[in-house]
Amino acid sequence: MKTKYFLNLLVLTMVLFVSMLACSRSQKQNVTLAGSTAFQPFAEKLAEIYMASHPEISINVQGGGSAVGIQSAVAGNADIGMADLLTLPDEAKLLTSTIVARDGIALIVNPKNTLVALTAQQARDIFSGQITNWKDVGGSDAAIRVFSREDGSGTRRSFDKLVLGTLKVSSSALFQNSNGTIREAVANDPGAIGYLSIGLVNSHVKALTYNGVAPTNSNVKKGIYPLARPIFFLTKENLKPDAKIFVDYVLSAESQKTLEEEGLISAK
Repeated sequence: MKTKYFLNLLVLTMVLFVSMLACSRSQKQNVTLAGSTAFQPFAEKLAEIYMASHPEISINVQGGGSAVGIQSAVAGNADIGMADLLTLPDEAKLLTSTIVARDGIALIVNPKNTLVALTAQQARDIFSGQITNWKDVGGSDAAIRVFSREDGSGTRRSFDKLVLGTLKVSSSALFQNSNGTIREAVANDPGAIGYLSIGLVNSHVKALTYNGVAPTNSNVKKGIYPLARPIFFLTKENLKPDAKIFVDYVLSAESQKTLEEEGLISAK
């Protein structure tokens, strides 16, 4: 009889524990970010650190590109929109914009490519399709395959404005939906060229100097490397408290230091 009593007590205790755990989870406050795929991995890193010391908060970071970030923030589908653009479009005027970091853009090729540098004119001619063979810019006799970001990408808009100007990207360009897929495509194709955030360059691709200047964060800070843009958080005026606290956290000295260590440039 005693054994049955204690078994029932144990089962009841377990049921109460599971119930309390489920209740605790349901009471978590959710903060959603969406937009820039260039900033997405950095936002995920900061969210991970933040949630470790704030278990009552759930930070959900989604990509989709800068256009999605702006639209999501305007529609209220995301608390914070992320956008990496030289200038914000008109629809973003409905939102409060805060620069949380800065980011350079590197031209990348496959490590097997012998080329190490491009001038601004050569880059413009390659990405607009006027130069289609590497031999025309000092490389080997091989076709150039241009990889670019899709429409809606902040990196694409910034790159087009800074490099192509009024020209259109090559009609034969192959489009990718993130910095990561651009890097993977170039890493697997000896004839490829693409572009991505300086902070995401790794040993699988080779970054080219642009107009004689190496694509480094140091050179962006000095103002001598021209391919760079700010990264914005976009929010509505009536931002909920937990989201406001997270924005403040990203702007804190601790988080800005983390962004620098991860490969971005601090906002200040």
